[in-house]
Amino acid sequence: MRNWLESASRPNFGLRPEEKKNFVNNWTEIIIVAVVVAVLFGYLWYKGQIKAFAGYCQETWVELQKCTWPTWDELKGSTALILVMIGFLGGFVVLVDLILSEVFFHK
Repeated sequence: MRNWLESASRPNFGLRPEEKKNFVNNWTEIIIVAVVVAVLFGYLWYKGQIKAFAGYCQETWVELQKCTWPTWDELKGSTALILVMIGFLGGFVVLVDLILSEVFFHK
């Protein structure tokens, strides 16, 4: 058992030695990833890619504001039409599958 002075000089933050090692390894991984992301961001900034991406986002926003968005009734009608057509297409595929399986695999 360690005495209080030894415990006070080397705090373990309530972690056992193996937990302390995992804690340090996890922070090491986080720091390495953060450094890699920072270096990558710096490189892209240096090459002008960040500015180009910001311009792309601004242009996209301007184009989206020019769009005519459907009303709620138009949206409901289109959704219903799509669901009905998916049902018809699914039924057609099942019907053709049943017919072809009877034609080719009927014993």
